[in-house]
Amino acid sequence: MATAAELTVKPAEIDPIDVSRKELYVEDTWREPFRQLRQRAPIQWVPESHFGPYWSVSTYKPIQHIEALPKLFSSSWEYGGISIAFDPDKPLENEIRQPMFIAMDPPHHTAQRRTVAPSFGPSEVAEMKAEVQQRTAALLDTLPIGETFNWVEKVSIELTTGMLAKLFDFPWEERHKLTEWSDFGGDVELIRDPDGLILRNAKLQEMGVAFAALWQHRLNAPGKDLISVMLQSEAMKDMSPEEFIGNLILLIVGGNDTTRNSMSAYAYGLSQFPEERAKLEADPSLIPNAVQEIIRWQTPLAHMRRTVMEDTDMFGPMMKKGDKVVLWYISANRDEEIFDDGESIKVDRHNARRHLSFGYGIHRCVGARVAELQLHTLLEEMAKRRLRVNVVGEPDRVPACFVHGYKHLPVQLSHY
Repeated sequence: MATAAELTVKPAEIDPIDVSRKELYVEDTWREPFRQLRQRAPIQWVPESHFGPYWSVSTYKPIQHIEALPKLFSSSWEYGGISIAFDPDKPLENEIRQPMFIAMDPPHHTAQRRTVAPSFGPSEVAEMKAEVQQRTAALLDTLPIGETFNWVEKVSIELTTGMLAKLFDFPWEERHKLTEWSDFGGDVELIRDPDGLILRNAKLQEMGVAFAALWQHRLNAPGKDLISVMLQSEAMKDMSPEEFIGNLILLIVGGNDTTRNSMSAYAYGLSQFPEERAKLEADPSLIPNAVQEIIRWQTPLAHMRRTVMEDTDMFGPMMKKGDKVVLWYISANRDEEIFDDGESIKVDRHNARRHLSFGYGIHRCVGARVAELQLHTLLEEMAKRRLRVNVVGEPDRVPACFVHGYKHLPVQLSHY
């Protein structure tokens, strides 16, 4: 952990830069603004944005420190939750709040996380290995060689949606609804648009109805799936409908977007660094480290948000009680003090595992091992078949500052 002296930042030398603008992400032009912030204003007050005023934190050590102080920097949905989108003192028309355990502070967070965490423990993930391997292998064997297809749809979505369906024991033939609900649940831009918010609420209510039916079924026939785990726990069995939906959004978006967009980054990112791709192809023992490096380079969730609970000048500038603080993981994962040449993929990067893509502290992603398993298995099965992904066009990117990902990526497969 950094010392107080290391955390103090000098006053901003540049005008506010609003890095929440969706254009930066859909056009893939976010790197230079963040580089300027890291160098000249690592903690900056942004008085105006589409999402209201906020503190922008763009370097590694302050983010890590804030994550380690949940009493001072709250995640609670009551104060705005974990994304830049919400303001508790300015509720949106038609806004429905969905509490979730990542958007709670101890002790409520502790009890609910403790319920779900064992489903993602080392032994449980080890048991998933064979099934993930089988599904990945079967999918890869259906893909055409030398023909153009959308990697996001055919590979990334298919594999991650299948994993979610297994975790929830969701009806297999309806599994693609999980992808649709995830897309709506993680879209912060929809939240700021009145019509979009109505549509988002309708989709999430649809999700709630579907899962409520599964909940009722599991009451009489519980299994090992996540719904059964929740309904059999003291901490979660009596959740309100809003809290139930909130936790579903957390588990579905968290389980879908992180892995889906890392799988797409494997295809796109390595095509941008062919020498690193060749290094990985020549030495499959690099796969575990390459998985961490791809997750770092992509940073599938660009930010998390906290709310200041009492005035503090810990970092130099005075942060006031109630201020919104946005932690830009996407920038911290390129912090020059931590990662040499962080804009590049290096499959043998010595400290790739230090990335903040899964967060830090009590809110570190509970499903990180499952995400790593899926990506590791994909790289492993591609290596067994000596398959290479060749990107044949620019991707269509998610137009938002929260989920950092791809909607469409044209590729062709070849053998090496």
